[in-house]
Parts: sequence; structure tokens; C-alpha cells
Amino acid sequence: MSATALLMTAAAANAAETEAPIIERPDFHSATGIFDIDALEALGRVSEPKVSPDGKQVLYGISYESVPQNKSNRELWVMNLDGSAQTRITTTPKSENSAVWIDGGRRIAFLYPDADGNPQLWAMNADGSARVQISQHEGGIAGFLFSPDQSKIVMIGSVKYARTAADIYPDLPQATGRVLDDLMYKHWDEWVTEIPHPFVGNFDGSKITDVVDIMDGEPYESPMKPFGGIESFAWTPDGNGLVYTSRKKTGLEYAISTNSDLYLYDFASKTTKNLTEGMMGYDTCPAFSPDGQYMAWLSMERDGYEADKNRLFVMNMATGEKTDLTTEWDYTIEEFAWNPSSKSLWFIAYHQGIAPVFEIDLKSHAVTALTDAVADFTSLSPVDEKTVVTMNHSMLRPNEVFSVAKGKKNKIDVKQLTDVNGSIFAQLTMPTVEKRMVPTTDGKEMLTWVVYPPHFDAAKKYPAILYLQGGPQSSVSQAWSYRWNFALMGSNGYIVILPNRRGVPGFGTEWEEQISKDYPGQNMRDYLSAIDYMKQEPYIDAKHVGATGASYGGFSTYWLAGNHEGRFAAFLAHAGIFNTEAQYLETEEMWFANWDMGGAYWDKDNAAAQRTFAKSPHRFVDKWDTPIMISHGELDYRILASQGMSAFNAAKLRGIPAEMVIYPDENHWILKPQNAVMWQRLFFRWFDRWLKDEK
Repeated sequence: MSATALLMTAAAANAAETEAPIIERPDFHSATGIFDIDALEALGRVSEPKVSPDGKQVLYGISYESVPQNKSNRELWVMNLDGSAQTRITTTPKSENSAVWIDGGRRIAFLYPDADGNPQLWAMNADGSARVQISQHEGGIAGFLFSPDQSKIVMIGSVKYARTAADIYPDLPQATGRVLDDLMYKHWDEWVTEIPHPFVGNFDGSKITDVVDIMDGEPYESPMKPFGGIESFAWTPDGNGLVYTSRKKTGLEYAISTNSDLYLYDFASKTTKNLTEGMMGYDTCPAFSPDGQYMAWLSMERDGYEADKNRLFVMNMATGEKTDLTTEWDYTIEEFAWNPSSKSLWFIAYHQGIAPVFEIDLKSHAVTALTDAVADFTSLSPVDEKTVVTMNHSMLRPNEVFSVAKGKKNKIDVKQLTDVNGSIFAQLTMPTVEKRMVPTTDGKEMLTWVVYPPHFDAAKKYPAILYLQGGPQSSVSQAWSYRWNFALMGSNGYIVILPNRRGVPGFGTEWEEQISKDYPGQNMRDYLSAIDYMKQEPYIDAKHVGATGASYGGFSTYWLAGNHEGRFAAFLAHAGIFNTEAQYLETEEMWFANWDMGGAYWDKDNAAAQRTFAKSPHRFVDKWDTPIMISHGELDYRILASQGMSAFNAAKLRGIPAEMVIYPDENHWILKPQNAVMWQRLFFRWFDRWLKDEK
């Protein structure tokens, strides 16, 4: 495309944008001084901080939601490394995403929809001026990564995968039937008709040319669905090769395996080499050291176990030697980044109920915690060998941008750089959070977070909610969620009890792995231990305690509904597994069902599987005696909405007070703003009805 054409494209886009309403920061004023749904929806959502090449500035995004428009909008900001001079550089009706610095920090590249609504690559000056569309990829792109010298670019595009009715019978162009002959025909929230591939082209600073699919003709994903992104790729330091992540399997073989590998594509010879041959679990997130001597990546050991420990591996690129840096580290790593010195790596891992920033030495493998805040850190963008920019959130505050720096005598300086939502929280009295250690039935102690309402008075009695975590191997840390928001629950007058029951990461491999093949076992006893322990407190109204959760937390809700012996007065389950036998055949990722449930229910010689299915929640409906609310999304192909409908029907047939809400346009989560507000209103309407005296 010529420069004139690019300018015309930009002008047309700008003209269209001036006519569209732009979602801005709301003018929020609290009427109550308490954190409520309106305050939750008014918050700015900070994301993707990126340090400039000279280490002097930070690029980041802030999103706001509009409930009337039922959508959100993300704008880009820049600030100095010390947090000063925070400046908005975009004002558009649609979101800028995946923004990075290019041209030595003189320009910024990002994704933005084209006239047809497809995300394309755009670029602009660092101050937001001279905005132009760079890519014209059919169907748009889902991510991009420039080579070190920015002469090449890899873009995530899509290729056709499944046959259509017209492919089989061209004389029936309006036929809509899907003809299927293998598994993985659906995934997460879509019918699999396309798969992602890496498209590589040359880049001269203004246009992309000579674009080729380096996996042309291969029926495999790269990145891997449903959540893989540009972190699945890494350019070699000389730009002559690209490492990509792929699980080169299809159908049934794909559905039962987590064995992905890292492949090196060489542009000169157009050949591909498997760098992790024989490593049988997930291998993901390749990243080369700044000096080019090593490649680091995250690796799981066992095929079929998606929640296996994420080890941090490095490969000596000269010798091919692979080294696990974390053999003595008994926790799973969430994300990492190379220290610019190439002598160490920073990483984030759940550890004893929080997610600090750690540093691991490349030679000694010694691990040092750099932060100790009661908070979760996420995202790592290096500045220099002593400083990294990150984000931090807790149960009481959403993400803000922080820097973590080692000073003299390795003293750590953690500095908050943004305070996007400070003016909102200044108007509010928030709940408080306490850590409690609860004895378990097998003689251990379980870290349990307890959220207390604002203005908590221990002389009064409060209703309580037991939170049941999903996953099942997901941390109960200092998480901030816009749906399962514990501060919002506390602000509505509830004491919220959040046990780190068996199965959650952050407490060692043994603790995390215990839950596999033992769904109705120790972790359920952990939940009952937590509620029995907290009910001893005089300020908890023992007659008004509810339980709630989603996904595996929904399974837990259904299971407790038939096994709680009068402990609870109300339940609420979202996207939960009700009938494990049906779930085994309804879900898409069979590796998960095989590993965690133990195998197929028809395998009568499989003792682990038989234990799982014998204690499916639906087998205890005869003991259901407590009001229950159920919600589910019809686009949820991980746990079909029929699971929720079955549970609701069972409750009504048993004569139990029950309510169900089905979202036809939502998946495993509730994402659209108006649906999210509706969900929160229904959540509190239900629990207030059964757990508060004023019902």
C-alpha cells in the first residue's frame, strides 16, 4: 500500500471515529460511601504496561465499561518511569490493544479494528499522532511480534480447518449441517472451523510484504486455543529463526494430550526443528536471553495433566543442553521475564496465598522473593538489571502499575506508579481482609482468607458466604475479579470465607495434586473444616451461611447441596458440573476429564474413575433440602448449559426453592457489561432473600 493510500485509510478511520460515541471515565460519586455495583462498574481497568527501549517511559492501557452501550473501550497512556507526566495518547471509540514500542521508542504499534471490524496492525508516533493502518490481513490478526531488528514480523492469523456443508455438497449452498468425524469439533465457546497459524512478513517501517504461513498445510494450532497468544512465539536474536509453540495433533489425539512442543523455523532453509522432543507435557512461552546464549520456557512434565507444575527451563543454544532451574522450587510458575543482564530471570508464582515477584539466579538456581505485599503481582516488563515494571492487585483494589527495584545492599523498593481509581476509593469505606489458619481433618493447617464488612463490629452477627474455588487447581490468592468480587460481597454485609483447600497452587506440589481423582474427598472436608471453624466465631450468624462457586466451584456447590448436614441456608452455582458421567462425554478437553476424574465411567476396573462417578453430585439429589440458584452460559462448551438445567430441574422436581438464569450469549464467564450487572444483582437478591433477617 502506498503512503498516500495509508493516509487516506487513516483519514477515513478518523472521520468515522469522530461520529461514534467514545466511552470515557465516568463521573462517579458514591451515594452511600460503600463499595457497590455502580462503583465496581466505574473502575478503570489498567493493563499491559510496557517499558520504552530507553527505560524512561511506560506505555499502558486503561479500559472503561459503559453499561448503556454494553461494551468497553481501552485507550493508551504513557508516563515517565517515576509515574509522572501521565498522558493519554488515544481518544477513539474502539479499543487499542497489544501496544508495543517500535523504532527505538519513537513509535507505537498496536491492534485496532479496520473498517470491517477486523483487528489489524496500526502504528503511530509516540505522542499518538500520525496514526496509520499497517496490515491488511484477511480476517484480521490476533497478535503480532517484531523481530529484534524490526525487519520482520509474525502475525497470528486464521486458516480454514473444518469442512462446510458446501464443501461436501456444492449444490446445497444454504445447508447448515456440520459433518463431524473426530473429536475437538468444539472448544471453549466456539465450533472449531478455523485454527490460528503464524504468518511472517517483511516490514520496512510502513508496510508488510511477502507474507507467508510458515505452517502452511499443517492442520495444527499455533498458538494453541483457547488462550494462547503472542507469548507462544520468540524470534532468535539474529532474526533468522522463529520459535513457536504447537501441539501437532488433531482430533482424538489432540483431545487426550497436553504434549505441546517448541519448534524452531529457519527462514534460510525453510526447515523446522523440534527443540523439546521427548518432553511430554505442555512446553510454552519461549524467550531468548538478551545476550542470545539461552532460551527459557515453561515446561510441564506429564502428558495429559494440564495443572502440572510449571517448571522454568533454559536451553544452552550452543550445546542444546536443557536445564530445569526449578528442581528445588516446589511451586508452579505463572510467568517470567529475563533480567537484561542475562544472569537471572524474574518470575511470578503463587506462594502461600499471594503472588510475589521472585528472582532466580541462572547459575546457582537460588530463588529470592523481591516483594512481600499481601497482593498478587502480574506482568513483567524489564527496565534494567535492577528494575522491572509490573502490576499489583488485591482483594480490595484492582490492578495498578508498580515498579520493583533493587537498591543499595539489595534493598527492594516497590513503588506505585499509577492511581487510576484513587478518586473512587477515596469516597469509600472498604472491607478488611484477614488471614486465618484453619485446622484440617488430616492434621494440617489451611490458609483461609476472611473478608469482613465495612465498619465491622465483632459484637454483632453477620451472615456469611463460603466461596468455593474453580479450576480446580486455581489459586485462592489476593485476586481481584469483576464477577467474583469479594470486596463487593463484603460491602453487601457478608463475611466471606475463602479457604485455600486441597488442589490450589501456592502450597507445594503435594497440596495441589491431592485433588486429582479425589473430587468429593479431602478438599470437600477442607471446606467443611473452614465453615465449622468460622462458625465458632460469635459474630457469624450460623443459621445464615451460604455457599457459592463457579466451574469446579459449581461442582462443589452441587456436591455440598447433598452432603452439608444442615450447615448452609442457601446455595448459588455458576457453570458447575452436576452429572460427572454426562460431563465426561460432553466436555471437549478430554485430557482434563481423564486426569482429574480418573478415566471413563465405563471402565469398571478403574478404581479411581469409579470412585469419582459414584460420588457425582447428581447422585445425592435425594438429600437436597436447601434453596439453590443456578446460572449458566449457553456458549459454554467446557461445561454445557445442560448441566445447570439438569440441576435446576432436579431441584424443582424435589420441591426445593430454586431459580435459574441462562445467558444465551455468554460462555464459561459472564463478560458483557449488562449481563455482568444483572448477574451481580441476581447474586445479592438471592442471598439477601435467604441469608438476611430482613428477607
